[in-house]
Amino acid sequence: MEKFKELPLIKQIRQSVGLQRFMLLAGLVIIVLFVLTAIFAPLLAPFGFAQTKDHGVSFVPQSAPSRAHLLGTTVGGLDVLSRVIWGSQTALFAIIVSVLASLFLGVLLGLLAGYFGGWLDKILVAIADAIYSFPSLLLAIVMAIVLNSNGGSVLSGILSAGISITVVFVPQYLRVVRSEVLKVKTEAYIDSAKAVGASTGRIIFKHVLKNATRTLPVIITMNAAEAILTLAGLGFLGLGIEPSSASEWGYDLNRAISDVTAGIWWTAVFPGIAIVTVVTGITLLGEGLNDLSDPRLRIRRKPTPFEEVTHD
Repeated sequence: MEKFKELPLIKQIRQSVGLQRFMLLAGLVIIVLFVLTAIFAPLLAPFGFAQTKDHGVSFVPQSAPSRAHLLGTTVGGLDVLSRVIWGSQTALFAIIVSVLASLFLGVLLGLLAGYFGGWLDKILVAIADAIYSFPSLLLAIVMAIVLNSNGGSVLSGILSAGISITVVFVPQYLRVVRSEVLKVKTEAYIDSAKAVGASTGRIIFKHVLKNATRTLPVIITMNAAEAILTLAGLGFLGLGIEPSSASEWGYDLNRAISDVTAGIWWTAVFPGIAIVTVVTGITLLGEGLNDLSDPRLRIRRKPTPFEEVTHD
């Protein structure tokens, strides 16, 4: 039981109070529902993401929400509910690819730049600043065009979107980790490790890495939310996942533009709600973790009378 209480997030929730706890719990619930929806999309979705007929009968295009189609259908006769559910799977895959890739590259480059310094540090920081100076969505658009100019399968689409988002995120991780490494490498325990003959690799990955990445969970949540918005932006511009390969919320919003002007609201509202809900959940979790990690914002939980008696 004690080990369970020390698990990530569980420990933070127990430490939080009031608004902090609300943000953590609300964000965690939304994210868990999002992940479960993505995992069990084949079981939850009533139809396939590109299915336009059932038992030989074609779906009525742009039909309003009904018992047959709870969230209505699109101009192409696609079930909106199924598209929203399958879209969560695409979004989750893109987040995993982009965050893991950018985390690995950014942390590695940040460790090297901060620990060794010199010309390597200057070159990496200069490249990071050059990339960071570009608007993130514009850079993602350019990378998406370069990587997936001819379209492709869902795998190539997710990889191109994920890699394009990764390019945007790597400089953030690099700068944060580099800043922490510059502080950590001057600590006494690093000098002690050098004195006993520890190798450079052991010092970097065992001692420096552990103490230079404590703020990364907050950044990861923020970047996961940005990945959803960037993926939706690419899809809205027609540069994301191929519509015939997978469902994607941004593409569905693009297809719903003409529907809205004709008073057909359901094809745009529900994909939009899905994007806003997931981004809000991730943001709430990130803000809650940020409040707990910042001593200026942290609120200490008052012990209960029973805990005070036990402690005495």
